[in-house]
Amino acid sequence: MTLDVVILGVFVADTAYRAKRQPRMGETILGQSFALGPGGKGSNQSVAAGMAGATVGFITKLGKDPFADMALATWKKAGVTSLATQCADDYTGAAYIFIDEKTGDNAIIVCPGAAATISFSDIDAQAEAIQECKVFMTQLEQPIDAAEYALACARKAGATTILNPAPAAELPASMIALCDFVTPNETEAEAITGITVNSPKDAGAAAEALLAKGAGAAIITLGENGCLYHDGTNSVHVPAINAGPVVETTGAGDAFNGGFAAAIAEGRSPLEAIRFGTATAAISVTRPGTAPSMPARKEVESLLRK
Repeated sequence: MTLDVVILGVFVADTAYRAKRQPRMGETILGQSFALGPGGKGSNQSVAAGMAGATVGFITKLGKDPFADMALATWKKAGVTSLATQCADDYTGAAYIFIDEKTGDNAIIVCPGAAATISFSDIDAQAEAIQECKVFMTQLEQPIDAAEYALACARKAGATTILNPAPAAELPASMIALCDFVTPNETEAEAITGITVNSPKDAGAAAEALLAKGAGAAIITLGENGCLYHDGTNSVHVPAINAGPVVETTGAGDAFNGGFAAAIAEGRSPLEAIRFGTATAAISVTRPGTAPSMPARKEVESLLRK
């Protein structure tokens, strides 16, 4: 089956602990709550795109353990085709998240596990899916050289290429030049361009710098201020959409990127796709959790009609 969207990325099981403070070395304290759920930017984006109605394949590496079972069940529920390699001698990624009960501040340790070893050969193993898809998207949680190689394969095959450059990192211009769309937030845009983004005007300058590095178009996401789209000819500030009280912003960027990729794959214009992604993110933040909070297509369409 030819897939609309193929995504390369990482799955991690998020283990979140709430407590009054972090324990000191050698100390044990009681916490207030614990939550276990699916995470990882690539996995979240795959779920968002699948829930939005696209046929999606997700390339990653897992262990053979209960967290891998969680990943496979999460993708199956969202209609995502697993293109994952499972390694018996390695483990599935996991993240320890400490959340301060009073302030909400967090401290995180991420162990990517098997996904840290994603290589060119793993990309080559899924060459047919990449070559036949309409849209290819990746991020920076797996090795960057593998992400660049995959973008080059997708570009050569004629797919629309999207890079969500998260987490923030400096990137070579050669990688940016492989992208039809680059979708950083303010922090990520600054890491790549050196331009501090505090306003839509700043976002425009950062977007112009991304185009100078070879990107086809840039979408700078600005949280509650929406996003700035710039393609060298058009520069448009797209406002955020209100879907209700905000409960949890974790995964909002992944919701946007997944919804955007799904909309581009079905032939919508960039601005139409941005509005679809914005609505996807708007609904996601009204619910707790990450991947399970991704809205169904009918919910997104209903919000856009309001």
